[in-house]
Amino acid sequence: MQLKVKNLRVSYEKIKALHGIDFSVEAGELLTIIGANGAGKSTILRAISRMIPSEEGSVIEFEGKDLLKYSTDKVVSKLGISHVPEGRRIFGNLTVTENLTLACFARKDTDQIKKDKKWVFNLFPRLDERKDQLAGTLSGGEQQMLSVGRGYMSGRKIMLLDEPSMGLAPLLMLEMFDALSEINKLGTTILLVEQNARLALKFAQRGYVIENGSLVLEGPADELLNNPDVKKAYLGA
Repeated sequence: MQLKVKNLRVSYEKIKALHGIDFSVEAGELLTIIGANGAGKSTILRAISRMIPSEEGSVIEFEGKDLLKYSTDKVVSKLGISHVPEGRRIFGNLTVTENLTLACFARKDTDQIKKDKKWVFNLFPRLDERKDQLAGTLSGGEQQMLSVGRGYMSGRKIMLLDEPSMGLAPLLMLEMFDALSEINKLGTTILLVEQNARLALKFAQRGYVIENGSLVLEGPADELLNNPDVKKAYLGA
């Protein structure tokens, strides 16, 4: 087990956002958490990456280490966990190449960095075509590609992805999920939170369903796709 979360509780002032979440992620797995807006999906990722505090009694372990003892920057540099946030949040005043290079601030493996950058450009040819272009001038889809590529460059053990399909046209959505599958095939674990439940479950191996800050269902992705309650609530059927 690579990532273990137990009794995860998070509050925003007096509002309880997560009510004792328990789940695990195996190394090399592509796992998705689906649910409605405001259910707590993004909060889970932010808690894992230490962007927000967890309440006393919460447990997050990564490869046997107590993740809650690490600061946000050390989660990336020491543990190899990257977070691709909702809304891309790239550096618009830097070029595509500079964005990818900046993601490697804590890495010392110069030769591997070069190989990884080349691999990202092969994965997203449009980024290669625009590698010297300011990131802020890219289309929305290209910015999302850059956000994912930057996440891959910064920490390759596990990637936390928050709504990577948001704002993308259907064809670009499929291209994005194909790219995530390729990253996963290289051995990078992916924990994906996604409102497009059908698409996420088609690509994931396993999934969890979250409602109002609690996980209410789990299982193989294909079983969740065919679950009548999941269909009714999240798949438009």
